[in-house]
Amino acid sequence: MKKYGINQIRNIALVSHGGSGKTSLAEAMLFNAGAIDRLGRVDDGNATMDYDPEEIKRKISISAGLAPCGWNNHKINIIDTPGYFDFVGEVKGALRVVESAIVMMDAVAGVEVGTEMTWRYAEESNVRRVLFINKMDRENANFERSLQSAVNAFESRLVPVILPIGAEAKFRGVVDLLTEKAYLVNDGKVTEAEVPADMAEAVADARLQLIEAAAESDDEMLMKYLEGEELTKEEVIKGLRQGILAGKIVPVASGSATKNIGIQRLMELIVNFMPSPADAGPASGTTPDGADVTREPNVNAPFSAFVFKTMADPYVGKLTIFRVYSGLIKSDTQVYNVSKQRSERVGQLFVMKGKNQEAVAEIEAGDIGAMAKLQETTTGDTFADENNPIIFSPIQYPKPVFSVAALPKAKGDEDKIGSGLHRLTEEDPTLQVHKDPVTAQLILSGMGDMQLDVVTDRLSRKFGVSVNLESPKVAYKETIRNKVNSEYKHKKQSGGRGQYGHVVIEIEPLADAEFEFVDKIFGGAVPRQYIPAVEKGLRETLVEGVVAGYPVTNVRVTLLDGSYHAVDSSEMAFKLAASQAFKKGMAEARPVLLEPIYSVQVTIPQDYMGDVIGDLNKKRGKVLGMESMGNSQIIKALVPLAEMAKYAIDLRSITQGRGTFTMEFAHYEEVPANVAQQVIEEAKKAREEENK
Repeated sequence: MKKYGINQIRNIALVSHGGSGKTSLAEAMLFNAGAIDRLGRVDDGNATMDYDPEEIKRKISISAGLAPCGWNNHKINIIDTPGYFDFVGEVKGALRVVESAIVMMDAVAGVEVGTEMTWRYAEESNVRRVLFINKMDRENANFERSLQSAVNAFESRLVPVILPIGAEAKFRGVVDLLTEKAYLVNDGKVTEAEVPADMAEAVADARLQLIEAAAESDDEMLMKYLEGEELTKEEVIKGLRQGILAGKIVPVASGSATKNIGIQRLMELIVNFMPSPADAGPASGTTPDGADVTREPNVNAPFSAFVFKTMADPYVGKLTIFRVYSGLIKSDTQVYNVSKQRSERVGQLFVMKGKNQEAVAEIEAGDIGAMAKLQETTTGDTFADENNPIIFSPIQYPKPVFSVAALPKAKGDEDKIGSGLHRLTEEDPTLQVHKDPVTAQLILSGMGDMQLDVVTDRLSRKFGVSVNLESPKVAYKETIRNKVNSEYKHKKQSGGRGQYGHVVIEIEPLADAEFEFVDKIFGGAVPRQYIPAVEKGLRETLVEGVVAGYPVTNVRVTLLDGSYHAVDSSEMAFKLAASQAFKKGMAEARPVLLEPIYSVQVTIPQDYMGDVIGDLNKKRGKVLGMESMGNSQIIKALVPLAEMAKYAIDLRSITQGRGTFTMEFAHYEEVPANVAQQVIEEAKKAREEENK
């Protein structure tokens, strides 16, 4: 591959609502640049960026795909991201390492939920944007209507640069306002022509808007413009680029990715106007001891790079994909992982092109590369010169909001499932796996049901184990409300040495701890050597309460009295006596069922406030308050976990995908009587099934 300087590199992410044509756009760009020799299609399953079997089957992007292409003596590193919210981690990772994003819009649908969300993510990442109105060849496509929907939705200054010629079946090319030429497509070939006569007025009006926007980005140019002087073509180009680099202008282009119309002009726009890594300026980070430090974006600075993606390749193993911010890295060398404080052996370096890897000798500042088989490195780690360490801030992934229990289809597969899921979490940091200590279920958490379906399919395909997914059991607990005394004498005589253990205990509620054991024995009623056995018997009994068999919490047990037999007493006898005394006492101490309550924070547009609050009330939630954040409302509530199993799906349905939420454990609370009875009956049935 040809070598490019840092000023010739453009790192760009394709982001949008699902189905807007990102993968088709990437395919057209690669084809125009000669990086591929035929134009693949998502529907045919042969697109360069969607090569995973799950992507081909579902006809959607699941992982971020990477590929470089050369255009007009520049290198464009394309990162094609998924459009479905379940895979938002891939979008966050891509936006972390690019300077620009093409925000795609369907010319029929206009601004959709995913358009709004990815636009916001790009703003948060300080990434410059191009708005590309795609699918101009579709029935009911309308450029003006789509543009107006974007103007209404976003506060940015949207400036059309590439206008469509015609629409729907009559869409045949574009007009570039910078060259003031038309670019028509016939049989896949682009020909330059004069602007169609019927578009002359619209083009003149749009060019005037473009010149005004360019003039406003430079004080001298603005004065010249206001004084009635005409700006030169070079001044317009300079002003437009300054406005784009400063984030004051978002250029708007149009076309059809599947028909490859307008894509070459879009590529010209990218290389001529969007920022290079050098334009982005120094990268900020901290030293290992927390001091602020920066790295200049040039090849002579100390080496630094950031790992933004990890993936498993069937042929080369684990692939670590990184962006170099300063210096360079060479094949067959060592790299120092500052985050892990470990050196790793680097073999061959690659650049990615879809599923293929192209070997390269080195990766320089501003560029994106990959290396295989690193042992310690994970997504979010920083590489740097060991003598000049820096740590870049990690990617801010959203917390998982949807959980399922993963049950093995075949006995004995538990270990395989655990190790397989651990490997998959390395690829996708929005995925989390843990074993619930109360229910003993393996809990798989992510952003939504589609993501977890994909995970189980990959688990089966890559690791040969199958799982059933079901709603997780709720980790109920039991406690008591009254203080009682309880006594039990364990006495057994059956020839030979017998068994004797006798205890008197007091059981009472405890507010600030799960369990406390107090020894108040005087005069040796229970010998000292047997008291640890009493405590052990109590702790083992806490595992299963008397209400529904759930663990017992928030109790204090005091050993008050007892007796022993010089010959027949033993640790086992006192352990059994303590266990039986506790069960007997708990049954008399008004035992109750407790459920986990979660603190939930829901962020929604104002219009959905009533519906969301109503739904939370149906879920036995307690709304604590509301506050405004920009155009959104934040609702804070406490909700039982038992009601939250499908909330990610419910909230998307209520808000048409515009609502988001976070949740974290708050406390345990007594279950209402009507709900408790149902839980008790279900627990009883489950025990009966196990005993069959």
